[in-house]
Formats: sequence, C-alpha cells, structure tokens
Amino acid sequence: MEAFDFAAVVQAFPYLMQGLMFSLKLTAFSFVAGIVLGTGLALVRHLDVPVLAPLAAGYIALMRSIPLIMVLFWFFFLIPLLLQWVTGAARPTPIGPVYTAFITFAMFEAAYYAEIIRAGLNSIPKGQYEACRALALPMSRTYGLVILPQALRAISPILLTQTIILFQDTALVYVLSITDLLGAASKLAQRDSRLVEMYLAVAVIYLVICVAASQLVAYIRKRNAQAALA
Repeated sequence: MEAFDFAAVVQAFPYLMQGLMFSLKLTAFSFVAGIVLGTGLALVRHLDVPVLAPLAAGYIALMRSIPLIMVLFWFFFLIPLLLQWVTGAARPTPIGPVYTAFITFAMFEAAYYAEIIRAGLNSIPKGQYEACRALALPMSRTYGLVILPQALRAISPILLTQTIILFQDTALVYVLSITDLLGAASKLAQRDSRLVEMYLAVAVIYLVICVAASQLVAYIRKRNAQAALA
C-alpha cells in the first residue's frame, strides 16, 4: 500500500465518471425497455394468448438459459450477417457496439422482468378479477388500472434487486470495447500502469452504488410489509 497512488485516482475520477454515466444510462434504458417488453411478455403468458403464449415462453426460456456475454457476441457478430442476407447488401450491415449493448441488454432483461411480473400477476387475489368483471370493466382497464399497479407495487423490491444485478452486468460491455465504468478504468490502468488503483476505485464505486440501492430495496420491502399489515 506504500506504492498506492491516491493522486492517480483523483486525476482519473472525471474520466471514470464519464464511464459511470454510460453504465447508468445503459441501466436506465434497459430497465425501462425491459419493463415495457417484460410486461407485454408477462401478460401474454398470464392470459395464455393462443400462439403468442408459447412463443413468449420460448423467448423467456432462451434468454434465461444463455449467458448475457454470449447474447452480446451473437447480436454483435450475427445480426449484421442476418441483415446482409435479408437486405441483399454486398457487405454485413454494422450495428455498432453501443446499439448492440442497449438492444441486447433490453431484450435480455425483459425475460427476467417478465417472469417477475408474471409472478406478481399470479399473486393478485382472484377477488380483484371478479370485482372488475362485476363492474364490467374492459380487460385493458382491468389490468391497466387495477391489476398491474397492485402487482408492480408488490414486486417492486424484486424488480429493484434485478436492476442492481443489471447495473453490475453492464461491466460486460467491456468486451465490446465500450467505455463504461470498467472500460474507462481498464484504459487508464493500461495507460498509466496503475492497475491496482484503477480497479480498486471501480470496485469502491460499484460497492457504494449497490449498497445504497440495496438499502432502498430493504426500505421498500419494509414499507410494503407495513402497508400489508395496516
């Protein structure tokens, strides 16, 4: 530790923050897009929509069975070839690492969010559905105004826990040479030969953010439990 250079960490901090901003943007986009797509998948399975329900189940099983890093590689290398075949272009159509990261993460997380949301839908008492039918509410209003809000409130701690895992997984975009938090630290570490300082700084940043988010999850879970007892 005598050779540990705190000044190197201080100097690198602005660049690390730029990488952190990319990681947070990727997390936020994947969370929103994953929730939207995951809700659709969950509803299709929950309502057992003909044809679509087996397709949704297959998609979820596929995404949950393959490591995220493989999905990143498949999308980055195979989709351009597929687009070339579909469009008849002379060369593969490049997508780029950034678009690959955003699209892949959203699609991958949607499978996990879908199962969480479906569990929330299944946890709603049948009396809620019967009350909506008694009031002659259409299905769109039944789920949009009654069922989904209750389900999302009940599963909010699990959704946030999955989002913490999502934030940690954003480090995988390093393999696409994207300057996320880990990528920024790696470039600085190699340039300045300060591997210990840079990687320790990244570990501390991840630790602070994840611990703070975990405390938020614990608070929401406690508040939900108190609301259930009230």
